[in-house]
Amino acid sequence: MIKTLLRATVVAVSLVLLWQLIIVAFHPPEFLLPTPIKVFMVLITQKSLLLSHACMTLLETILGLVLGMIVGLLAALCMHLFRPVRAWMLPTLLISQAIPTFALAPLLVLWVGYGMASKIIMSMIMLFFPVTSACYDGLQRVQSQWMDYAKVLGANKWRTLWRIQLPAAAPAFATGLRVAVAIAPIGAAIGEWVGSNRGLGYLMLNANARMQIDMMFAAMFLLITLALGLFLIVDRTLKRVVTW
Repeated sequence: MIKTLLRATVVAVSLVLLWQLIIVAFHPPEFLLPTPIKVFMVLITQKSLLLSHACMTLLETILGLVLGMIVGLLAALCMHLFRPVRAWMLPTLLISQAIPTFALAPLLVLWVGYGMASKIIMSMIMLFFPVTSACYDGLQRVQSQWMDYAKVLGANKWRTLWRIQLPAAAPAFATGLRVAVAIAPIGAAIGEWVGSNRGLGYLMLNANARMQIDMMFAAMFLLITLALGLFLIVDRTLKRVVTW
């Protein structure tokens, strides 16, 4: 844990130094690239505003993540257990990934309004595919010897699923969940860009329109921190739960 934090600190400091080096070398105007110190001062002076918007984005992200995880797991189970469902759902999953997420965001705002629901659905859509595909792949790759042992012992279909297939697919499901948790805040931010009055995505868009680039960078920094924090929490939890 200490080594991981140390490496993360070294990477963060290196990126900030590189940022400052670019400013010293090329002297870009502040409306294009503010200095790290100016962004840091915005984080300090506007912390109440930033944290209030960050809490909204965090709530939307967590709800989208939980719903996406549940729907993705159920979809993977349906495809694994029922062949007719698999024949129709697999092409649907592929088509859903071919549709640009930005194209769906305005439609969701029209259909479900400017509230939290459209942002949660947007986040859920972005992580539905990695969770479903990873879990389905894990269920399909259960070793045949284990299935043969279950048949010899007289286990029925549902007991085999609960005792053998789901535990065997858990590492693959965990991998898909790690990917999903890293991109879930992006879905919430996209929904906030299209239509919202709260959240880090809204704050970034509003700051960009007012040419407050230091505020936009501060909001982006918080969004990155949020994504990294969620990833670390989920990663540590999965390593303790899926020990095998």
